[in-house]
Amino acid sequence: MIEKILLADSGTGHSEEMLKALMEIPAIQRAKVAVLHVVPPQITADAMTQKWEEGGKVLANAIQALQLDPGYVSAMLRQGDPKDVVLQVADEIDADLIIMGSRGLKRIVSILENSVSQYVFQLSSRPMLLVKDDIYIKKINRVMVALDKSQAAHDCLSLALFLLRDIPGGQLILIHVDPDMSGKAHLPTGAGIEKDPVLAPAIAEAKKMGVAYKCVVDAGKPGEIICRTAEELNVDLLMLGSPDRRPSIAKGLPDLDRLLGTSLSDYVRVYAPCPVLLTRTAA
Repeated sequence: MIEKILLADSGTGHSEEMLKALMEIPAIQRAKVAVLHVVPPQITADAMTQKWEEGGKVLANAIQALQLDPGYVSAMLRQGDPKDVVLQVADEIDADLIIMGSRGLKRIVSILENSVSQYVFQLSSRPMLLVKDDIYIKKINRVMVALDKSQAAHDCLSLALFLLRDIPGGQLILIHVDPDMSGKAHLPTGAGIEKDPVLAPAIAEAKKMGVAYKCVVDAGKPGEIICRTAEELNVDLLMLGSPDRRPSIAKGLPDLDRLLGTSLSDYVRVYAPCPVLLTRTAA
């Protein structure tokens, strides 16, 4: 269920457009929305006053552009480091979904440039909808879910079905990519695809909820195949489960091995041709 949404609005990018598209989905039209703008600390009082005034205008423009029911939207202007404030407010309001803009920076660049969205994704266990600056926001009809046997992927599927169940003409695209290239010659085809052991349970759930679906099975590099398929099928929203592998002692620190490694979620975040919704499940 998505009942509380946090929109971290920097005043740039397409996050507001994404929220408007999301709010057209019947399942979450009554969700409460908090629109947050963060003012970074300033050296002088005059600079701080100016930034607060600018922040107030950003929030006012966002509320006006979103045109949501006043009873379901609130504006929040906070001071501090945007990375930390977004995490704090998400916990404060117990957000079911965080929406943020993203420049789509590659891993090492995101560290060096202090990427807010990457930092929040690493440290939050809440679902995040990342909207890159260079993509076009469309009405949500075709939702792709990347599946494996993890609990995170199952949670992601449940959320996708929740969103799609009341969308007229909506379609769920289920994709399973085997990273073992040696299995490519033995990939199922035709009706055999629906017997794929990873996809079969998801197909059963989609049928039970009356959601139309399409299946894709492939082998190779998962990130590249998922992003390419999303583009070929003109996907409106890509959803991916990302297991939380951080040890409890490191919950307060970014997981640098994931940032610098070959994380599937990180690859998709950078290269996907559409908005990406990432769900986290604690290990």
